[in-house]
Amino acid sequence: MERKLTGSNHRLGILGGGQLGRMIIQEALNLSVDIHIMDPDPNAPCSGIANTFTCGDLNNEADVYAFGKTMNTLTVEIENVSIPALYKLEAEGVNVFPQPRVLELIKDKGTQKEFYSNNNIPTAPYVLWEPSEGMEALHKKLPCVQKLRTGGYDGKGVQLLKSTEEINNSFNAPCVIEELIDFDKELSVIVARNKKGEITTYPVVECEFNEANLVEFLFAPADISADTENAARKLAIDVIEKLDMVGILAVEMFLTKSGDLLVNEIAPRPHNSGHHTIECNECSQFQQHLRTVLDLPLGSTDMICAGAMLNVTGEQNFSGPAVYENYAALLGHKGIHLHLYGKSNTKPNRKMGHITVTGSDMDSVHSRIDSIRGLFKVISAN
Repeated sequence: MERKLTGSNHRLGILGGGQLGRMIIQEALNLSVDIHIMDPDPNAPCSGIANTFTCGDLNNEADVYAFGKTMNTLTVEIENVSIPALYKLEAEGVNVFPQPRVLELIKDKGTQKEFYSNNNIPTAPYVLWEPSEGMEALHKKLPCVQKLRTGGYDGKGVQLLKSTEEINNSFNAPCVIEELIDFDKELSVIVARNKKGEITTYPVVECEFNEANLVEFLFAPADISADTENAARKLAIDVIEKLDMVGILAVEMFLTKSGDLLVNEIAPRPHNSGHHTIECNECSQFQQHLRTVLDLPLGSTDMICAGAMLNVTGEQNFSGPAVYENYAALLGHKGIHLHLYGKSNTKPNRKMGHITVTGSDMDSVHSRIDSIRGLFKVISAN
């Protein structure tokens, strides 16, 4: 008889208790999978809904090891975790997915870029830069994109350098310096792979970013040709196969004006560019993540409807206890799906939730977006 990986029979741990973990738990409830969370914030979005919650430092080897050794399977919702602890746990028989070597490679944007170069994966031309090289090296690369090799997250750690004046405010830490790409669209593909090597991809989505480098709008499906759709999905498969990775991977790409695809960055976890899959696809990226790390059959990625995703972020000039403006008015609109992340305090540009807008086609989706544009805001009580 097949033993089901449900309830207390299998301990699945997640490093990180933010909104991604929260949405994984929501899917895990449907599959009767127990989820155990570790996060440094005692008030993290997962703290009140996980089967157990452990407060600990994700970069502390002892904390991560102590948490992980009580698990059968360990996964992540953030890359910035203790890799030495994960290697030790893997060696002792804990199923760690994505694998520690994959997380170690991806958490450093420099080794990411070298992986692309070494494996014939198209990407923007780049150089690795150290502060010891001096600012003259940056002057020679203008205009360019500067990315911190480690520590960047949610749009932070990336900046555009166009002038010598902007170099004065550049990052003074190891960076990737990329050639500025004159792209037509920014695309993303979510690809999943389980331990058996089964792979599936979600339809390509199109992303628009705001001034804080956060996704402001996501449109699914992307407005691209069938050839570009096929090429993007094939490229995402190539990346996850060459990584030999188990889990779910977001592959962000540039579509250049000449029609070429260049891999920008990858994220080895559920991703902002896949939130719409909760409503728009047969199997959401969050359930798919569970399926991959538990080595279950992969779910169908077929689209049920067209959709768009809008990030809900804290308004400028507001910090403190969160207040949701026009909450009821938003929910009165058809085709609107509100997801709030349970964060008690807001601050400018903090991700507080997202809205998925669904429709029978993209025309109806755009019409519904127009009807709610600027309606719902996150401000503070102070």
